[in-house]
Amino acid sequence: MSKIAILTQPLGPNYGGILQAFALQHILREMGHQPITIDRRGKLSPLRATASLAKGGLLWMAGKQRRIRRWPSPKESETICRHTNRFVSEHITTSVPITTTDKLRRYTEQGEFDAYIVGSDQVWRKAYSPCIPNYFLDFLPEDSQAKRIAYAASFGISKWEFTEAETQLYARLAKCFDLISVREDSAVDLCREHLGVDAIHVLDPTMLVDRSVYEELAMSRYAHPSKGDLFCYILDRTQEKSQLVRETASEQGLTPFEILPREYRNLPPRADLSTVVMPPVEQWLRSFMDATYVITDSFHGTVFSILFEKPCIVIQNASRGNDRFQSLLKMINVPFEGTCQFLDFRSDEISDHLAELRHRSLRLLSQSSPEPTHLQKL
Repeated sequence: MSKIAILTQPLGPNYGGILQAFALQHILREMGHQPITIDRRGKLSPLRATASLAKGGLLWMAGKQRRIRRWPSPKESETICRHTNRFVSEHITTSVPITTTDKLRRYTEQGEFDAYIVGSDQVWRKAYSPCIPNYFLDFLPEDSQAKRIAYAASFGISKWEFTEAETQLYARLAKCFDLISVREDSAVDLCREHLGVDAIHVLDPTMLVDRSVYEELAMSRYAHPSKGDLFCYILDRTQEKSQLVRETASEQGLTPFEILPREYRNLPPRADLSTVVMPPVEQWLRSFMDATYVITDSFHGTVFSILFEKPCIVIQNASRGNDRFQSLLKMINVPFEGTCQFLDFRSDEISDHLAELRHRSLRLLSQSSPEPTHLQKL
């Protein structure tokens, strides 16, 4: 049994991020490995906290009540994420929290890992990653014998956003990897053009797991029947999207429902946190299972609409990265034009194509793992 350390984005209030981490560990355990996800977190910015306190103090001195809250405190975050944190603690093996490269280096030296897997999610996107050099394994000594693997690593966007100095560093580190696989086809080009390495396009880890695993979670005691049949998983609400929901519900004769709470930043100063608590991951999965129809502007919302074979209106989300949507749909041979489109994922052709892609991705991950496993026979 090989010990494998995984580096992915921090597991916060993000259903897709949590489930891709769950899925990768699930698959690695099936292969006979012992995975552990490094709990790599960003440091709390003293400048941000000070600025927020200072602004509040000035408003209070001026006799004005603060209209919005900007960031939750650590204690508030525990309340907001109590259900998602519980899911992580029950289903994902994680390290102690690590906030610096030095702490990460010391932890991995003590762990004696046989391999390191970077991915999935947008681990190589500047705006999201707590420390991108770590996600190119800069903390490992050059003579380390551990395997270095990127599985479905993502830049999130098709534009190269790194400086010349950063590019030189990441190119040097990338050449030390035994395998680099990426989640978007544009990332194959970015790796070749800027890092000087060949990358392979693979499925997101969530798509490697059989749907029955998600259905079992959705039927757990933490989920209850959904309150409608038109699941609206919309991350960035606008008037146009709300109008689309109303029109679709009317045309299809469906009852819309959503489970995302209100945004913390719009919470009144003295309001309790009940309206901003994230529902359980199991309830999110139950929403796809129960839905007749889905509307989403989320990448993983699109992924799970495919997995649960639901008719879906997919809305590209430029601020979070359009390339992810286009690349995913191209992989399963579904044409996508414009920024908003109805797609029916109830198709034997899509299922067969997805099964073949899953087979290839699993085989690649298996063959790059530290020791032979039963999945290598695929």
